[in-house]
Amino acid sequence: ARLTGNRLLSRPGSDKEVRRFTFDTRDSETPLVYETGDALGVRPLNSPALVREWLTVTGLEGAGSGPDDAPGAPAGDIGVHLDGLGETPLGEALLRHLDITRITPDLLRFVAERARDPRELKRLLRPDNKGELAKWSWGRQAVDVVAEFGVRAGAQEWAGVLGRLQPRLYSISSSPLTDPHLVSLTVSVVRYENLHGRARHGVCSPFLADAGPGTPVPVHVQRAPHFRPPADSGTPAVMIGPGTGVAPFIGFLEERRAVGHRAPNWLFFGEQHRATDFYYEEELAAFRADGTLTRLDTAFSRDQRAKVYVQDRMREHGPQLWSWLQDGARFYVCGDASRMAKDVDQALRDIAAVHGGLGEAEAAAYVKQLAADKRYVRDVY
Repeated sequence: ARLTGNRLLSRPGSDKEVRRFTFDTRDSETPLVYETGDALGVRPLNSPALVREWLTVTGLEGAGSGPDDAPGAPAGDIGVHLDGLGETPLGEALLRHLDITRITPDLLRFVAERARDPRELKRLLRPDNKGELAKWSWGRQAVDVVAEFGVRAGAQEWAGVLGRLQPRLYSISSSPLTDPHLVSLTVSVVRYENLHGRARHGVCSPFLADAGPGTPVPVHVQRAPHFRPPADSGTPAVMIGPGTGVAPFIGFLEERRAVGHRAPNWLFFGEQHRATDFYYEEELAAFRADGTLTRLDTAFSRDQRAKVYVQDRMREHGPQLWSWLQDGARFYVCGDASRMAKDVDQALRDIAAVHGGLGEAEAAAYVKQLAADKRYVRDVY
């Protein structure tokens, strides 16, 4: 699909770079059919600059670097064998096929075997040291580890230890009923500095952010049949979507408006600052104005001394939320699995206990039954 839209959603002064990317699928060889709630898989390329750095750090620049004026990837003469692809030039393999950013246990073991002093890596690789390993890996990429320990290996050895570059999945942020040929994503672009102040970034988000208009991007639809807006026009929807977790709910609201559903819709949105991080503020105001969005509650965590999150807003409005659930509302959660989704789940149990008069075990059973009835569904990552 062609990348035709690249709109910055975060405002000047934000700590984050969040963008809405739109793809035009009209020229796709096979029709790209999706439903609201699906995810889009994007197959990125690694950064050519990072490929060059890899070749330099590993001492293989002669094996994989192309002419200085080549516009894209380093593409050398030395071939490496990749399963399913056969013989591939090293530079091409690093650009298109190998994951050259992620620090994996296999990579750390490989480096430890060749390092002059492997004691630190061996300690980090102990099964009881996962927390320390995660802390140590923060701010580093694979190339930083190779540079730090100065290891040398052959091109085929590196190709064997590096994992394959995988597509990145993003919740789709549009409805095909608005335009079947356009599909949009809401993406936080990952850019940071490593421990030595060198620029580092993610793989897919900057690949999209820095691509020129009309760039062809390999994409595929990952179906999510469990995560759909209510099919019944009378079923209310409660949507918890902080940060980029708001993505699918823009599509949900577009869809419910397009099909004329008049059931109430309630969105909880949260971020750091209202002034800089209120993604889709204008669109949400329009959904409120035309009656598609019945309620909008926001939690901007850093706009006051005490941090406030979406789960706090849920508890604040516990009586109304319990009433919506009693009226048959479906409850959707999208976003961070590690903390937010757990906190929201706990808030849901607390609301069932406090406002439904249930004991702790009964409240847990109620929430479990909501999920079993497919009235409580999550898209978390």
